[in-house]
Amino acid sequence: MGYKISDISKKTGLSAYTLRFYDQKGLLPFVARDKHGRRHFKDEDLAFLSVITCLKNTGMQLNDIKKFVEWSMDGDPTYEKRLDFFTKHKKEVEKQLAQTQAYLDKIDRKIDKYTRQHESVARNDNID
Repeated sequence: MGYKISDISKKTGLSAYTLRFYDQKGLLPFVARDKHGRRHFKDEDLAFLSVITCLKNTGMQLNDIKKFVEWSMDGDPTYEKRLDFFTKHKKEVEKQLAQTQAYLDKIDRKIDKYTRQHESVARNDNID
């Protein structure tokens, strides 16, 4: 089944502008075009686009995503590059998660502190 860019925008939550931008940057070479130059996406394109979105949303730069796309288009001879690519990116995401968890722990400590202070003030107000 073929999808227009507006269909893909609705399915993915990515704006048509973003999809066109990704195409312009070379991230969507797999998307077919009709004789009028309009993009026609297939179901497989949606799956590939979800990987691109995952990489982007986990902090990867578009130039690095483009390398992955190019390797994917080259097929089996590049599977080791792609494996290494994802292994390295996973380590980066794990570092980000650890840092985010540290921030969350700090926020939790502040919530606990201010909750105790609030309860202490409330108890003191009730003494009068």
